[in-house]
Amino acid sequence: MTSTTNPSAPSAATTAAASDRAAAATARADFDAARTLVASLDAEIGRVIVGQAQVRREVLTCLIAGGHCLLRGVPGLAKTLLIKTLADAVHLSFSRIQFTPD
Repeated sequence: MTSTTNPSAPSAATTAAASDRAAAATARADFDAARTLVASLDAEIGRVIVGQAQVRREVLTCLIAGGHCLLRGVPGLAKTLLIKTLADAVHLSFSRIQFTPD
């Protein structure tokens, strides 16, 4: 007894490859959307915080990654203004915790 297969039916490997390509395309689209979002947020923050590109990128990285960020530095570096501007850009509330070592 011989088994017959439909030569026009896709094989499991072909179906898996198509699924992998679709997943890769979706991941690429998600990455492009995230990159566009970060670029627009950086541009918005950059309108208020001139310079400090590395600090802006690091704060945005913390935001996108869902992590926490501790900003330290000497007075006058616009740390509070940076976070207030970011909160305004993403429509979040802003509050500040002041820490002074005794």
